[in-house]
Amino acid sequence: MISPTRGIARIGVLVPFTNTNLEPDIILLSPPGVSVHSARLGDYDVDEIPDAAQMAGLGAADIDETLRLIGGVKPDVVLYGCTSATLSHGVSFDRDLSAKVEAISGAKTITAAGALVSALASLKIKKIAFASPYVASLNDVAIAFLADSGCETVSRADYPVALGNYGQGELTPDAVYDLAMRADHADAEALVLSCTDMRSVEVIERLESDLGKPVITSNQAMMRVALDHLRLECSGPNFGRLLSNRNIA
Repeated sequence: MISPTRGIARIGVLVPFTNTNLEPDIILLSPPGVSVHSARLGDYDVDEIPDAAQMAGLGAADIDETLRLIGGVKPDVVLYGCTSATLSHGVSFDRDLSAKVEAISGAKTITAAGALVSALASLKIKKIAFASPYVASLNDVAIAFLADSGCETVSRADYPVALGNYGQGELTPDAVYDLAMRADHADAEALVLSCTDMRSVEVIERLESDLGKPVITSNQAMMRVALDHLRLECSGPNFGRLLSNRNIA
């Protein structure tokens, strides 16, 4: 029997242990009958600023036991929910980690970084504006990752102060909106908001209305790939062109 909260599919989410916004976003974006199950990722210092070195350490951490545990719910899809943990290592590492998680979990696996690339390709976007709550040096790495995947960043906005692991998730949707607006440029075909702990999903509709272009976020992009794999519709109409312009036949 299918209920409004379970019975159609299960999404497993691997989430950094200080992240408080990824799971609510995935639940928000999930259609009726899809349940969400998470496991926490550690191996980083909560008191340090999350720079490229810290995120690279997270990406390289041993997650075999975490995968064994998330595998216990027999997920149909697994989301690796830290964009910077894999993009800090480059495109090949991101693909290899996705393949490893898929082999161990037995489920279709989607990384946040890989999902951004997939989202841009699905909309045929080649030039973007970029924003995130990362430190500037990590933004440099993220932009290089997207360039290696065939997408040019024509403008960007760095957050004016270095945010800690909790600070990124504590940005309000209004603060995210303001950051995004600073990033935009007339030559950008879309706006990319990178970070699974930033409250970007809540301002997609507002930004797309004001900017007249697609807005792509880490969590929305992961759900695009997940829902395509599951052949399911999004939970609602207000989460951007990326989720509304789909053919799931």
